[in-house]
Amino acid sequence: MTTTPLGFLLTNGVVSNPSNTPPVTAFLETHPGAYTTTRTHNNASLVLFWERHLKRLAESVRILYNADPQLLFGPNKTSLPLPSSLAANSLLLHDLVNDSMKKVLPIALEGRSDGEELSITTLVSGNLGESGDLELEKIGGALDVSIYVGIYVPCVFGVRGNGAQLAVVGRGRDVAAAKYSDWVRIRKSLERLRPPSGTELLLSNDGDRILEGSLSNFFVVRRKDDNEAKEQTIHCFEVQTAPISEGVLPGIIRQLVIEVCLSKGIPFREVAPLWSEHEFWEEAFITNSLRLMQHAENVRAPSSWESLHGNSWKDISWKEKQFEEGPGMITTILQKEIMEKAVSEGYSLS
Repeated sequence: MTTTPLGFLLTNGVVSNPSNTPPVTAFLETHPGAYTTTRTHNNASLVLFWERHLKRLAESVRILYNADPQLLFGPNKTSLPLPSSLAANSLLLHDLVNDSMKKVLPIALEGRSDGEELSITTLVSGNLGESGDLELEKIGGALDVSIYVGIYVPCVFGVRGNGAQLAVVGRGRDVAAAKYSDWVRIRKSLERLRPPSGTELLLSNDGDRILEGSLSNFFVVRRKDDNEAKEQTIHCFEVQTAPISEGVLPGIIRQLVIEVCLSKGIPFREVAPLWSEHEFWEEAFITNSLRLMQHAENVRAPSSWESLHGNSWKDISWKEKQFEEGPGMITTILQKEIMEKAVSEGYSLS
């Protein structure tokens, strides 16, 4: 899966020259705010789970406003009055974002080739204006809306070599219930610990309870204790992922996995997967709104949590959990159901 450097950026209704547009990560690193990322599907005929993304974006704005205004408005903005209209006016935010989408998507669609999809990152930043005060009667004007659209080529699920290689390397996020741009800058400090083949970095506060990935939610399919029956069914296993209360992002695909488990009768529990129980892990996968679901080929964890204070992945002695090639039974069931939901809940562009 790849995202091309060329991007289309619209901010407050104005489209930037693509030749002067920075990569999306550089843009997010230098602009505060709440954001969400999704993509198109089926040859750019629909946008995946758009209404869910708008809802989560509005919730992230509310959480940041309450918990840490600097993450929404930028540095030195720590004591702002909370207008009830900001928390209640999610419909206004939806209108602002949808108006921007209608302006930038037609331009981006013209720039794609057949078979390519579009990645869509929406950033909402606080804007206090020159006075530095929030004008409650003009709450829409206190928000800057930027939409960054890039070309994206998704990987094919289940193909050999397309699995994720995961490594536990760092502590969980602050204000984890919101998706905010400053995390793009913060997570760069973890890169020194990424093994050469590492696809994604996992977060844990103690080296045992695994919370999430730096770009994803993390799931394991745990074999129930002493259950080694030859004819295994879904009831021989339990899907596990860390609860929101422990400090993980309420990812869109994470929620869909939970919904599918409940509807299909797949045993599920919101509990942080324990590295100390990895011998019971039958499958593992990560989810986010670009990859959707990606099965894990292996998970590495440091033999000593203290070794993460080193300067490089070379300073760490790793332990490894290896999975069988290709996605397992539960992962395959979940992926199929989520792809069906992707079509039924997609926002049509035709």
